[in-house]
Amino acid sequence: MDEAKIKVGQKFPLEIKKMGINGEGIGYHKKTVIFVHGALSGEEVLAKVTKVFPNYCVANVEKIKRQSEFRVTPPCPVYETCGGCELQHLKYSAQLDLKKDLLIQALEKHTKLNTKKLKIRETIGTEEPFRYRGKSQFQARMIDGKMATGLYARESHQLVPIEDCLVQDSRTVELTNAARDLLNQLGVKAYDERKKTGDIRSIVVRVGVNTGEAQLVLVTTGKNFSGRRSFIEEITAKFPNLVSIMQNVKEDDSSLIFGPETEKLFGQEQMTEELSELKFDLSARAFFQLNPSQTEKLYAEVENALTLTGEESLVDAYSGAGTIGLYLANKVREVRGMDVVEDAVLDAEHNAKKNGIKNAGYAVGSAEQVFHSWQEAGYKPDIVVVDPPRTGLEPGLLRSILQVKPKQLVYVSCNPSTLARDLAQLEKRYRIRYLQPIDMFPMTAQVECVVKLTLKSNPKKK
Repeated sequence: MDEAKIKVGQKFPLEIKKMGINGEGIGYHKKTVIFVHGALSGEEVLAKVTKVFPNYCVANVEKIKRQSEFRVTPPCPVYETCGGCELQHLKYSAQLDLKKDLLIQALEKHTKLNTKKLKIRETIGTEEPFRYRGKSQFQARMIDGKMATGLYARESHQLVPIEDCLVQDSRTVELTNAARDLLNQLGVKAYDERKKTGDIRSIVVRVGVNTGEAQLVLVTTGKNFSGRRSFIEEITAKFPNLVSIMQNVKEDDSSLIFGPETEKLFGQEQMTEELSELKFDLSARAFFQLNPSQTEKLYAEVENALTLTGEESLVDAYSGAGTIGLYLANKVREVRGMDVVEDAVLDAEHNAKKNGIKNAGYAVGSAEQVFHSWQEAGYKPDIVVVDPPRTGLEPGLLRSILQVKPKQLVYVSCNPSTLARDLAQLEKRYRIRYLQPIDMFPMTAQVECVVKLTLKSNPKKK
């Protein structure tokens, strides 16, 4: 792209052809791709360029000349500035259609698979697309001499103060605000990245949507902060459902939320949530799906993707607190899981005992390393269920799966791009039976997907 042709600040009319993986509208001006925040497919907008790159430009909507029939007014007062949601301006039924389309776009971009022949189902939605998140992670900053909490503006470290977040369970917001206000009363300061002063980096709250229990985690720059004892006494008196207060120490300025060291300040180290008929105790850093009602649908889809006789050995890769494996444990002979976070593995082991499950065992380590060690020891599972982070499968794990060749494979993905990349490799030995997108995060462009794969009897050599 000749950068002289398009400049920052330039305005031009633009036809929005489709929407991208971050919820932005996509159009073309002088054969250059233009990503437009806030624009919808089918709209004609006046776009104002904000950034110019060698192969594309980024723009904002200056004016909508022709509006989509699916455009709605966002209910959140900070939607235009907060970076937490991308799709509140799109009707919910259209969000579900978009998420299927984003999956198709990723497959067409990263694979040679024929998406017209693949069985890609309609996205499973929710009855309530707001107030679904059972965990909040709000950053803390000093604004006008007081601690404020909120989320960063899009593509920045500029805090947008938030008093109420409409996708959060209201109990997480209430506890976050109360903790922030009490810290202010006690004179505790939020961390200042530039000055390297202050104590509080983030306030993390998790509530058991089905149990009512709550856990509060203060992420701090050091081990001690003034008024800690008074804070504990007052916040627990106000919130009797608060069963756990933890302090996590994070000394560096990396983008990670948590540091390596966590200390219990009050109550238990874990809080309890229920899923189907199972109870899960969750530590501060344990991964657990944020949308309980949709999680039950997700795990039901994982089960539906499997043919089970009760004699199978199943690997639950990236097992977190053990939820998927324990959900399936009474339907198979054996469950093995692994996670790189030691606390998560301890939670999984504890949760197996808590639910009387004796056929599940867990190991600490990367999925790549642990699965390879099992492979070298001669272990061959019948089923592998993978639920990796957004980066997708580790290359070593992918190679091991292709070598061990379990008969059934279920891929639970939270990133269409890395899913497509991995399917391009897996389809050499596996037949992709279907893809089932599920909306775990309404009002955002994130897409969860369950993919059923079965071993080919005579895979083609490539």
